[in-house]
Amino acid sequence: MSHNQRMQDRINPDERNPARAGASPDPALLEAAFASMGAGVLVVDTGGAVAACNPQAEWLLGHPPGGLLGRGLHQDVCFRGPGGQAEPTSQCPLLRVARTGRLAAGDEDLLVRADGGVLPVAWTSAPLRQMGRITGAVVVLRDVTHRHQARARRAERHARGQEARRQAEDAHAAVLWLVEVTDALVSTLDAQEALGRLAKLLVPRLADWAALDVATGPGQARRMACAWSDGLPAIERAGVGPLPRFAPSSPTPLARALGGAGTRLLTDVGEAGPGRDAMDEAQREQFAALGAVFVLLLPLRLRGDALGAMTLVRTDPARPFTDDEVVLAEEVARRTALSLENARLYGQQAGIATVLQRSLLTDLPNVEDLELAASYRPAQREAEIGGDWYDAFVLPGGDLAVVVGDVVGHDLQAASRMGALRNMLRALAVDRARTPGEIMQRLDAAMVHLDVAESATAIYSRLRPAGQHRWRFTWSNAGHPPPLLLTADGETAWLEGSGTLLLGVAPGQPRPTDMTMLPPGATVLLYTDGLVESRTRSIDVGMSRLRRSAAAEVGRPLEEMCTALINALGDPGDDMTVIAVRTPVGR
Repeated sequence: MSHNQRMQDRINPDERNPARAGASPDPALLEAAFASMGAGVLVVDTGGAVAACNPQAEWLLGHPPGGLLGRGLHQDVCFRGPGGQAEPTSQCPLLRVARTGRLAAGDEDLLVRADGGVLPVAWTSAPLRQMGRITGAVVVLRDVTHRHQARARRAERHARGQEARRQAEDAHAAVLWLVEVTDALVSTLDAQEALGRLAKLLVPRLADWAALDVATGPGQARRMACAWSDGLPAIERAGVGPLPRFAPSSPTPLARALGGAGTRLLTDVGEAGPGRDAMDEAQREQFAALGAVFVLLLPLRLRGDALGAMTLVRTDPARPFTDDEVVLAEEVARRTALSLENARLYGQQAGIATVLQRSLLTDLPNVEDLELAASYRPAQREAEIGGDWYDAFVLPGGDLAVVVGDVVGHDLQAASRMGALRNMLRALAVDRARTPGEIMQRLDAAMVHLDVAESATAIYSRLRPAGQHRWRFTWSNAGHPPPLLLTADGETAWLEGSGTLLLGVAPGQPRPTDMTMLPPGATVLLYTDGLVESRTRSIDVGMSRLRRSAAAEVGRPLEEMCTALINALGDPGDDMTVIAVRTPVGR
């Protein structure tokens, strides 16, 4: 081909290509291509009526063949507004291109199918131009249901995750709150104090008003604690004290809860039930004054025993008790019942301890010429009677034996061992006339064989007249704080002696006897470590305080002196014992 010919082809290529020269494409070919497209295609005129569509568009939108032709794309197919309402045709994004001439597209929108369902689609809309002017639009639709479903699944998973997180946070908060509840209940063995603390925790966490009642007998109960939120009306909110009597078989809600019936939720608190009694009437009057809307009544029950009831009131109609809150309240009621039972058992043990302690305290003998007094104060923890003891008795030869001791421990077992040890020492002292050191050595050996106590401290002493208003004082100290000697003019001295190990540590070891002569009007003070030792100061400081206090009290009667020292000194958390003997003043 010549160079001129090639140039001619470049200048006018349509002369060599009939299709490019204006020949029309085969209509059958266009129709086949239109029908076989994987996307839905609709051709609409400027008014929005469907002029043509392919089978895929009809299938996607749920219309039979030819069912879309002539229909308004916006009125019959196009998506609706956020509330489901039809938007004006002028606002339809699929048809907007017929006016603007600019391409439009959507990533995921919903179209209405023939059956009323919706179809998620991605779409494009392009202007249709003929002879240089816009005559409509070509809309291409692609089904993105899978994407829509995936997004919905992700949203659902996210919502479930958020809900699980919320539930976990709520559960964690409930556990932390239950820890507070438990701490409030176990930090004291006083039932009223524990219930008062609990009531303050119940409001506003579970209620706007809460009351805790304890059964005191058949048909009898006492309101132990009450709490309320600040917004409640000014009524007699506290109401602590005896409740009106009721029949044990009363069907009224509070009576049933006090009797151990199951949890009950009241939503019509103003309506009187059958068998209304004075307590039920008073309760409903109080509910009315509170503006109660929901009332939750729970028994305080443990192992079948009905101990009381817990009442929770809410005044907001928009805040009913949820199932989780009822379960939480029931757990609080269970722990409260356990606390009440512990307080009851503690009271029983304290009573036993008091009786036992009184039985172990010795009645002091009347001894001619000598003044004898003793004082004992248990620890403030009433049930912990401890192992402190004192004793005084006249020996067969007429000498006076004075004893003070302390068995290791602060419980009933320590107290019982103390009693056994005291009686054994009495028996050994009365059996034979031996020195205090020999008696203590025999007691040490007997403890091992008879398993009386693991260890103990003690002082065993004897007083004997020595003429001219003087008295001979002998003693043996087994690891105990030393006796304090006070003269009539207030001089003081520790009778250190040659103290040895505690009883029970080295059985069989010889134990020495120490001796001193007591002048007229002298006082010997024996005591236990609770008088001089505490958690806040050393024993040296405590003994210095005892020495000064005793010197200041030396002019008082001996019984008053012992009581004053007990009240002024020592650790309230420990038991204390003082026994003192005073020789007569010489004439």
